Amino acid sequence: MADRIESASRKLLGRLRDSLAEEGAGQERLDRITHIIADQMGTEVCSIYLFRDADTLELCATEGLNPEAVHQTRMRIGEGLVGRVAKSSAPINTPDAPSAKGFRFMPETGEEIFSSFLGVPIQRLGETQGVLVVQSKEARSYSEDEVYALEVVAMVLAEMTELGAFLGEGAALSPRHTQQELFRGACAQEGAAEGRVYLHEPRVVITNPIADDPHVELKRLHEAMLVLRGSVDDMLSSTALGPDKDQQKVLEAYRMFANSRGWVRRMEEDIALGLSAEAAVEKEQSATRARMEQVPDPYLRERLHDLDDLSNRLLRLLTGQGEDTGAEMPNNPILVARNIGPGELLDYGKKLKGIVLEEGSVGSHAAIVARAWAIPLVINAKRILTEALNGDQILVDGDQGVVHLRPEDTVVTAFRDKIAMQTQAQKRYASIRDKPAQTKCGRTISLHMNAGLMADLPSLIGSGAEGVGLFRTELQFLIRTKVPRRSELARIYGSVMDAAHGKRVVFRTLDIGSDKVLPYMKPQDEPNPALGWRAIRVGLDKKGVMRMQLQALIRGAAGRPLSVMFPFIAQFEEYRSAHRCLMEELEREDKLGHVLPETVEIGAMLETPSLAFAPRQFFEMTDFISIGGNDLKQFFFAADRENERVRRRYDTLNVSYLTFLEQIVNRCADIGTPLSFCGEDAGRPVEALCFAAMGLDTLSMRPASIGPVKSLLRRSDLKEAKAVIDEARASGAQSVRPAVIDWLTGRS
Repeated sequence: MADRIESASRKLLGRLRDSLAEEGAGQERLDRITHIIADQMGTEVCSIYLFRDADTLELCATEGLNPEAVHQTRMRIGEGLVGRVAKSSAPINTPDAPSAKGFRFMPETGEEIFSSFLGVPIQRLGETQGVLVVQSKEARSYSEDEVYALEVVAMVLAEMTELGAFLGEGAALSPRHTQQELFRGACAQEGAAEGRVYLHEPRVVITNPIADDPHVELKRLHEAMLVLRGSVDDMLSSTALGPDKDQQKVLEAYRMFANSRGWVRRMEEDIALGLSAEAAVEKEQSATRARMEQVPDPYLRERLHDLDDLSNRLLRLLTGQGEDTGAEMPNNPILVARNIGPGELLDYGKKLKGIVLEEGSVGSHAAIVARAWAIPLVINAKRILTEALNGDQILVDGDQGVVHLRPEDTVVTAFRDKIAMQTQAQKRYASIRDKPAQTKCGRTISLHMNAGLMADLPSLIGSGAEGVGLFRTELQFLIRTKVPRRSELARIYGSVMDAAHGKRVVFRTLDIGSDKVLPYMKPQDEPNPALGWRAIRVGLDKKGVMRMQLQALIRGAAGRPLSVMFPFIAQFEEYRSAHRCLMEELEREDKLGHVLPETVEIGAMLETPSLAFAPRQFFEMTDFISIGGNDLKQFFFAADRENERVRRRYDTLNVSYLTFLEQIVNRCADIGTPLSFCGEDAGRPVEALCFAAMGLDTLSMRPASIGPVKSLLRRSDLKEAKAVIDEARASGAQSVRPAVIDWLTGRS
């Protein structure tokens, strides 16, 4: 029986291959294919539905339904049985379609006389391109083997659609990768950039989805699997002698997938049905990606990512298409990727003009590097990898979180006007670079920059920053495969201070956990990492790492003033323990005969509401406090800043939040503790103006924000701004933003 099914499947695919080789327009090919499938499977109906836009399916060819319905019948995703298949990316098999859940009667097709229905998604690497349907008058369920065979055919249709085999009139049959596309993602770094697409991992193109000889294809698959397993074994052996057991466990899991008999068996079955080796790999990879969407458990989802990565490696072995496709990086590259780690991003250097990610988060390593380099970054731009090709023109609007791919001339013109305005503004900011941020009422606000890489430090002079209000020390840990040595860190910290030329640098100790997981640290799989084992909590539990870093900071200072700040302090005792740890290391270094810093300032980041209500002794003990605005805001509003549904709901200039900040300002002023505000909001001019009006005298932000913030502060009277804020608060307004904007607009 199995042999008969394999033989029939190979015969069907063979007929499809011969049909596709014949001359003819795309519509003719589709019409021939529906006839062949219906004839081979013994059904009265075969129909092909393709997407005409992101939400609408169109009947593009049929055997058995009313031919006049072709290109006329359309349905939204999720609508009817066909729409349900497209939405779920899963087959629907029913003997009685009219009584099935979600059935929608389409009178123009004449399908009411057909009872049984089998629909499978036409999909490629997780992207659904359409739906393939067979129907019969007889009320019957199609067998598992028939469902499987139709899925194999659908996979071939997806590959041929990608290769442009079905071009014709109308949106559904228009050429792929040629139309203007708009992607709405999320802003992870502001700015605008025009350039050409440079794919981080170019797609593998399969030109031979149908096999001539299954035995040859099986041999090719097994030979490629041997090479793949050998490369995984080499990776494992290269780390086996190292101290990092957790990384070894990850690679062991990777090797387990590479040796999975179930994975290989499924690909062998696909080949037996008539697919080529690479098409069989891609069919199973598509199924893996579909499962990823359904799995809520982060650990299992990560393991599916391992299988996806192995599939990519196997595809490149089979096709000979390596990571380096020969595509030259354009002069104005916009990097497009699914996701990217900090080490890979740093390899590209500052030559990138912008970055677009299908995934990512506002607090990811990529976002941190992009902010440091002032490169526009848009994240969660779904489907861009399926549409973008190397060299495509692309516009990245980081301010709005929007990406234009292959834009029309009118869009390009408007976008260039926006960039020209920003360029003019930058010239204006450069003219005040060396002037103080002194307001009209005579107050001077100290503006500092955030950094995390040596490459950031030249911006200290160019931006006009008065110092580094936050140096993120975790980046040196994130871009390595093992814990850096103390001597290496001491050299880096010393170089940072050298580059600062005597200006103050505040070093924040290791802030890992949450969205910043070290590649060599065992994943904790916490239900809510942002509220879990992170930052100072890790430092106090892993005292060896924290002491090593503190020693490196002391030695890096080499007799110069040292400022150290502990992150994510939630209660006084945590700060007291961290403070004690630093004092002990200073004493130890002194006994060892090492040069101690000239002075030592020890501070804390206030990122949790609880710390604002700490005992008076905490404020007396700290040399300075920095409000970590990004985390404090999400915990104050209980709104995850990685969640697009809620993070934009709450305004930084909300009356409650500003009042809370004012309480912190008053507590620090009462005790005489220096206070600053550090975070994305400090770099937004209107927010920075309001913070200064509420009494904050020091703001720390990305270098590119200093010019715009200074420009507005120098043109503003903080007493007037405070009066506007107080009036808005007294009126019962939810946010002071409208009132402040009206005031600023009215005086310009």
